[in-house]
Amino acid sequence: MRYQSFTRIAIIIFSLLFTCSQLLAQTKEENLTIESYYKIKWSYANEFIALGKKNHYPLNKKAQEKGDIISITAEKPILHSGEDTRWDFKVTIVYKNAAAGLDHGITDQFKKQLYPDLEKLAKDEQHRFDLVLAHWDVITEKIDLSN
Repeated sequence: MRYQSFTRIAIIIFSLLFTCSQLLAQTKEENLTIESYYKIKWSYANEFIALGKKNHYPLNKKAQEKGDIISITAEKPILHSGEDTRWDFKVTIVYKNAAAGLDHGITDQFKKQLYPDLEKLAKDEQHRFDLVLAHWDVITEKIDLSN
């Protein structure tokens, strides 16, 4: 029983590592699109969006100016859905390649430049994520429907 659990865990880890290595092996010309979905505590979506526009969006814009990010778009639903499928905010970022998209520190170099008080930035970002009930990222690819 213990051996089967270990084997399953090993297979899962290998699959994740293989997927990440495949993404990183993409050529520099291939963009990587990541959609980030956020489910926010009831009545706090506007505060979450305002904090994101104030603190996180300017960092991504700097990465876009540098060329690591191709485009940034944000959306929110107009109609509501069921609680189990609800999301309140979606950000789609197209990165120049997989290495840029999977670099969790891609905006770190701009923090001190944009926010001299890094402690306040950290507190504001912590508060923004305190408003989050769920968050998930989806790597997407375009498919050709013409064939």
